[in-house]
Amino acid sequence: MKQKRAKISKKLLRAFGKTNANYRLIGEGDRVLVALSGGKDSLSLLHLIANMQQHAPFKFEYQACTISYGMDGEDYGFLEEHCKEYNIPYEVYKTDIFDIAQDSMREGSSYCSYFSRMRRGALYTYALEHGFNKVALGHHLDDAVESFFMNMLYNGSLRSMPAIYKADRGLHVIRPLIEAREEQLRNFAEENGFLTIGDEACPAMKIATKMPYARANTKEWLRELEGKHENLFRTLKASFKHIHEDTFLDASRWKRDDI
Repeated sequence: MKQKRAKISKKLLRAFGKTNANYRLIGEGDRVLVALSGGKDSLSLLHLIANMQQHAPFKFEYQACTISYGMDGEDYGFLEEHCKEYNIPYEVYKTDIFDIAQDSMREGSSYCSYFSRMRRGALYTYALEHGFNKVALGHHLDDAVESFFMNMLYNGSLRSMPAIYKADRGLHVIRPLIEAREEQLRNFAEENGFLTIGDEACPAMKIATKMPYARANTKEWLRELEGKHENLFRTLKASFKHIHEDTFLDASRWKRDDI
């Protein structure tokens, strides 16, 4: 019986393949845990990795994993069915993150970064307990650009999202979609008719919380800016690869021999 596969555009395949090759994200013998939230980004990532396993000239293993927060009404049955339909290994990892958050955080606080950290920690725990050496996340270029400007405007620092880094617990975290645009992933999900989960699945929606206005404002600002400069993201992606760190006001980075 022929294995069912999702339809993937050549442009998206090219962006994924180029990023993997440039940063050596997945290679021979790797065991990759794919973080599957059920949104368009993580579903796109999962199917691109599944496609890669079929065509790559090397062998690696992968599995999808969804972190359950322990909330009433959580139902990931449609993701289980989806993965079964495409013969993708999948497991839901149950946690008590939601209860822990209500006990440890004050009402009115911003929960988004808290839940993100807790979810990432749970992913690392599952990966280490099951012998995975890499965790794959579905962040894309729009995420990286938004994070860059948020860090600059709200935190006073120049930082974004790397394609790969080593986490404190020894795992390598990879972002194979970091050079793909969000619109490409949205189109992928729509063209394949995939059911996706949006913000309604976020635990913060069930708690009296401050909404993440900074990211929403940054996203809207970039949308307006791109409307005036159609090559905006292409230029920004190029600038992320051409960094002249000694031109900033960081004394530790001065080329003192030239002074």
